[in-house]
Amino acid sequence: MGHVDTERRELWDIAPLPVGHPEAAALLRAYYEDIVGRYHGRRATGEEVDAALTEEPSDDLAHPTGHFLVGRWEGRPAGCAGLRVLDERTAELTRLFVLPGARGTGGGARLLAAAERAAAEVLGARVIRLDTRADLVEARALYARHGYTEIPDYNGGKYADHWFEKRIGR
Repeated sequence: MGHVDTERRELWDIAPLPVGHPEAAALLRAYYEDIVGRYHGRRATGEEVDAALTEEPSDDLAHPTGHFLVGRWEGRPAGCAGLRVLDERTAELTRLFVLPGARGTGGGARLLAAAERAAAEVLGARVIRLDTRADLVEARALYARHGYTEIPDYNGGKYADHWFEKRIGR
């Protein structure tokens, strides 16, 4: 089992990509289709996804206010992670997502690690914060496994139920 898992994980390649690039835009749309659908307990409509994309724009996930990463699995775009500058030492992780067909391949952990490195090296952050919903149990488990601790609400997020933080860098 370990050998297969290692092989599958090595098929991930993660690199920055402008948030407006068509591959990034497609992944962001898939992200919102997933989380909006889970929120409503049914498949999200195109109008609901469009509304979410408008309500929560991602254009600040670019220099100098942020950073955006796309993960390719077996050469195809399959996941993403965004970072937003909150202050001179704090970055916010957002839009961490792996397409359903690539789940279970280690992509979430790889994207999380790449986002942590980018937060420290590109944005100069020493702390990463994030929010998530109660129904996103896989995300909460991933964050806990990777050293994130639950903190009080730091942003008043309309759809947030849980807030996490991790110290990174020096």
